[in-house]
Amino acid sequence: MSGKSLTLTIPNDLVEELKSLREDLLVELLQRGLREVKIDRALDSYARGGLSFAAAAEQAGISQPELSRHAYARGLEPSFSAATLSEELG
Repeated sequence: MSGKSLTLTIPNDLVEELKSLREDLLVELLQRGLREVKIDRALDSYARGGLSFAAAAEQAGISQPELSRHAYARGLEPSFSAATLSEELG
């Protein structure tokens, strides 16, 4: 696997858990975690009214239907006005 090295300071208890994981699993853990954090932050911004749903999906790096599934799973119901639907449908 090619890439760059990164040095982090993390809590000791977490170090002990991570020591037992192979490098490929650590990379997968970081990728999945980063993806989830992006989705959470995008949905938080959307819920506060700071982003439109389309902008939140773009910020999260996923499609609107996928963000919609995450939103519903978190108890958020995306609102789609007639103008939004018209814009989205082209």
